[in-house]
Amino acid sequence: MKIGRVSGVEIHLNNGFLALLGLFFVAGVLGKGLIAFAVVLFHELAHVVTARRLGVYVSDIELLPFGGVSRMDGEVIFNPAREVYVAAAGPASNLLLVGVGTTLKNYGLWEDNLGQFFLQCNLMVAAFNLLPALPLDGGRVFRAYLARRTGFREATYRVAQWGQFWGAAIVLGGAAGLVLGFSGLDIIIAGFFLFYVATREKSLAPYYFIRHMAQKKKELISAGVLPGEQLVSLDSTRLGDIVRVFVPRRFHMVFLLDRNWQYRGVVSENQIIDALFSQGPDVPVGSLIPPVPPEDR
Repeated sequence: MKIGRVSGVEIHLNNGFLALLGLFFVAGVLGKGLIAFAVVLFHELAHVVTARRLGVYVSDIELLPFGGVSRMDGEVIFNPAREVYVAAAGPASNLLLVGVGTTLKNYGLWEDNLGQFFLQCNLMVAAFNLLPALPLDGGRVFRAYLARRTGFREATYRVAQWGQFWGAAIVLGGAAGLVLGFSGLDIIIAGFFLFYVATREKSLAPYYFIRHMAQKKKELISAGVLPGEQLVSLDSTRLGDIVRVFVPRRFHMVFLLDRNWQYRGVVSENQIIDALFSQGPDVPVGSLIPPVPPEDR
């Protein structure tokens, strides 16, 4: 549900967040629900402000039970440094609000009940979003770290699986807390949504991967120069297996060896990506190098 627009960015409430506000209303603590709404909104606006300062376009914000999603130009996830800055801005904003709230408390400008909930809500949102699991902020930082070592698709799969794990764990923990009487349905709702969105992120990994491959050409054209990375491969290796180890912000050169471990030649990342899109992932990389004429052997 669209609720407004701030500086050209549309703000939407997810049905799960509406259900959470409804639970606060039924319980007679709507004030706490509105505080939770404000805390999550401030968290997402911190992402937006940071992204815009880095030149990243943001279209809209969707508020979820465990935080929110800022829909940005997809290229930000292919730049690990930018993704880290944008992701870290959310939890940092909540910790800033904790500092402001603590200062107000120390000066007596405080409402004991709602003020204490304000601090707890900010700490919970910050701590929850720091979990190393997609789509949470900690997961985006973790993916940026892994992508430089394992490649973008593998990093997305791994961190999305952690998101599914934490989602299931939170649902089970929330159910136990509900039975024992020390937590409410909001914990279970947050767990279900975390599992659902992590599953969606995992399913989008191949799409992100293709975008990442296509983005490399733009990066090189824009920067003029990129750090290089050397790989060694057998000429029988599939193109699809080679590109899986390509990492962001690096341009790869692949040295090829035949079955007798003899040097056959070198192919660039650009050649491999072009062949991947035109010929498919099952083509052996050795086919990109013309065979040596018998008289030249």
